Amino acid sequence: MQLELRGITKRFGSLTANDHISLTVEPGQIHSLLGENGAGKSTLMNVLFGLLSPDEGEILIDGVVTPIHDSGDAVRRGIGMVHQHFMLVPVFTVTENVVLGFEPTKSLDRIDYKRATQEIRELSHRFKLDVDPEATLENLPVGIQQRVEIIKALSHDAELLILDEPTAVLTPQEIEALMEIMRSLAAAGKSILFITHKLKEVKEIADVITVIRLGKVVGTAEPTMSEGELASMMVGRSVNLTVEKTAYDPGETVLEIRDLVVRDDRGLVAVDGVSLDIRAGEVLAVAGVQGNGQTEFVEAIVGMRRVEAGTITLRGVDITNLTPREALDAGLGHIPEDRQRDGLVLSMSVADNLVLNTPRRAPFAKCGTRNFAAINANAERLVHDFDIRTTSIFAPVSSLSGGNQQKVIVARELSRPLEFLVASQPTRGLDVGSIEYVHRQIIEYRNRGNGSLIVTSELDEAYALGDRIAVMYEGKISGVVEPSISRESIGLLMAGSSMAAAGV
Repeated sequence: MQLELRGITKRFGSLTANDHISLTVEPGQIHSLLGENGAGKSTLMNVLFGLLSPDEGEILIDGVVTPIHDSGDAVRRGIGMVHQHFMLVPVFTVTENVVLGFEPTKSLDRIDYKRATQEIRELSHRFKLDVDPEATLENLPVGIQQRVEIIKALSHDAELLILDEPTAVLTPQEIEALMEIMRSLAAAGKSILFITHKLKEVKEIADVITVIRLGKVVGTAEPTMSEGELASMMVGRSVNLTVEKTAYDPGETVLEIRDLVVRDDRGLVAVDGVSLDIRAGEVLAVAGVQGNGQTEFVEAIVGMRRVEAGTITLRGVDITNLTPREALDAGLGHIPEDRQRDGLVLSMSVADNLVLNTPRRAPFAKCGTRNFAAINANAERLVHDFDIRTTSIFAPVSSLSGGNQQKVIVARELSRPLEFLVASQPTRGLDVGSIEYVHRQIIEYRNRGNGSLIVTSELDEAYALGDRIAVMYEGKISGVVEPSISRESIGLLMAGSSMAAAGV
């Protein structure tokens, strides 16, 4: 299938999410759409898949203008979409998930699962997907669940597959397997639109790269272009992709975690006997596929979730089960996983958000009365020092971009005396330029002899920031390794292998 988008424009009120975007995907081509979060990639794909209607522009399939009114229309036109968040039913089998909504029948009241199972086996074999049609979905690894989504699209005779951020929840081995599947599909004549913000993956798999920024196409590139050049296209300026660090010279233990047990919201054990030591002058990066207990682990450390067993000690002082306020007062800095839910009050001003963790302390308050002069002076200083782009310190923090909202949190946490920094997914949703800035702030804090715990689902970030990397799998630490370890070995640890099995 040849797909052509001509002048696609989509507006949401005063915001133009897609601004006259044009691109062409040829049969058998892996065409990557590269751009930062918020660039308009997902909006464009939702237009192509019929989930949104364009305000301007047209879609051509094999040279013919083809309006797509809804997702069913897209499927009938030979377009399949594998969403970043899987659209599958965990308690159903693979076959039941694939045929859901399109059940083949023997008669009016009987579904022909035997025929469907055989067809899925044939598809799985033809495209080297290696999926058991009779397996229950919730028992399958995430990488295999993603293949079920691909089979579901192929079972409807998709000639063009949209893969939206498909590697976000995969281990390195699963990513490599997905790349092989993509190559197999392309070799069979399928067209693939690969949506991502990860430069390494684009260079490895893409035949053609279209870069979009702020809703517009800023250029088309070959995969031979360097990562630095691609990053510059994405953000509109040169970017230093290398994190500069002083030599690793750890001091005394700052944070000591022993035999920590924490339950999730369902009452199930999410953190299962974790023990770690983090020292002064060290960044310990916790890596792993999201959903293996990292969120509950961080919440327990900073007082947002109760510890069932075990201890957390900060410079010899037991801080287990402190309240969030007590944890902050003890000297913990916290960059939360969800900045808008847990890190900011969106309706409040930039200035007020910059003192959320010290609102009652001098010089920002005295005897219950706020000192607005001190609050405003603090905001002016931090906006300048941390390069927070805002029209005014009095503007609501909701008016800032995601990157600048994150800078507000980083500035607030690192501008006060800290004993230890805990940062969870510190660059999630940020553009390359903002990532560069946040990384630099974390490393500068570390270079001053401080200890940090950084939890990230981005393996590149763990390598860039970590002096050591702890890998978390199903609530346990499967290994603590040096950043010189191979990606293959750390991928095995992320999948639950022991240190010996991973070759460490």
